[in-house]
Amino acid sequence: MKLLIVWLLNALALLAVAYFIPNIHVANFTAALIAALVIGLVNMLVRPILVILTLPITVLTLGLFILVINGVLFYAVGNWLQGFEVRTLLAGIIGALVYSVLSWFLAAILIDNKKD
Repeated sequence: MKLLIVWLLNALALLAVAYFIPNIHVANFTAALIAALVIGLVNMLVRPILVILTLPITVLTLGLFILVINGVLFYAVGNWLQGFEVRTLLAGIIGALVYSVLSWFLAAILIDNKKD
């Protein structure tokens, strides 16, 4: 149940990102749900491989290259899916940053992580 709520919150965060950033467009809530699912899968499967492959440049930039990796993946998902569009790489980087902050904020407010 908690996973479903987090998925819905991520879709809402994606709709908010599309509202705030002009170069990102989400067609409807269904497209946001699909995009949130694909972004989660890409972050789970592809992102660790890219982080390991780009470890030297990540160390040289003191970890800031992770923002570029997140932005490239966000941009790639936006170009791959219909109904979710990311027009520029800079919009992808900013969108990924705003998306992660909004997702974290919504989950922190609405999900109780305390164990009884």
